[in-house]
Amino acid sequence: MRMRPTLNWTPAEDLPPATTDLEPVADALSTGGVLVLSGAGISTESGIPDYRGEGGSLSRHTPMTYQDFTTSARARRRYWARSHLGWRTFGRARPNAGHRAVAAFGRHGLLSGVITQNVDGLHQAAGSEGAVELHGSLDRVVCLSCGAFSPRRDLARRLEEANAGFAPAAAGINPDGDADLTDEQVGDFRVVPCTLCGGILKPDVVFFGEAVPPRRVEHCRELVREAASLLVLGSSLTVMSGLRFVRQAAQAGKPVLIINRDPTRGDQHALTRIALPLGTALTTVAGRLDIPTDGRARA
Repeated sequence: MRMRPTLNWTPAEDLPPATTDLEPVADALSTGGVLVLSGAGISTESGIPDYRGEGGSLSRHTPMTYQDFTTSARARRRYWARSHLGWRTFGRARPNAGHRAVAAFGRHGLLSGVITQNVDGLHQAAGSEGAVELHGSLDRVVCLSCGAFSPRRDLARRLEEANAGFAPAAAGINPDGDADLTDEQVGDFRVVPCTLCGGILKPDVVFFGEAVPPRRVEHCRELVREAASLLVLGSSLTVMSGLRFVRQAAQAGKPVLIINRDPTRGDQHALTRIALPLGTALTTVAGRLDIPTDGRARA
């Protein structure tokens, strides 16, 4: 079953006001058993824009949907041209203070797990082990015909060879790794097939309109059941894939804490929403708990 993509929502007028008080977060972490759910907002300080915040990519860019990608060769050409160009910049992003703080909390045994809606791999690069990639990863490619997986770097090399000299100037990079290109810039970009069966290649990410694999969802639900509290970092919770875990935690009586500058679709279920930059907020909490966040990130 496919999800209908929810790109925007209208905040209710009676949402609880945001705060800048980090004590509830520090208290939850000091108790332990905190499950982190992160969104695009945690990666903005690494140079990757979010979807819905100030200057978010949805103001200029409609993400590729699963339906368009699977039914239209033209859409696939546009996607791979934009993604191929964006990959060069996207792949250079490095973990920021927020990612490093989450990794530090994990190393000190304060977290029960990390679920990320991001496809950038920055939690893992910062040292968070076992992070669940809810929406997959741009590092992998899957064939829609035979199901074979392959590294993105291999596809990047093949696309470079098939499109020598392709280097248009992009207007920007989006959270899904796409570069903003016009149809004229995409031109006659060549898409390459699966090397095993000649099938259609797709990044191993969940597109808008595509369902998260059920086993992955159930694994995340189990993490929520085992957690003492849920800490949401940098997510508007607009799409149900993340919001459902907030609702599950709230229904089970587990505290939900949100750090996000703008209102979220989950505010009504939260004990508090803290409107602070994530890097600053999480580094401050780590300092209060006397936890160093300068652990070396993997290259």
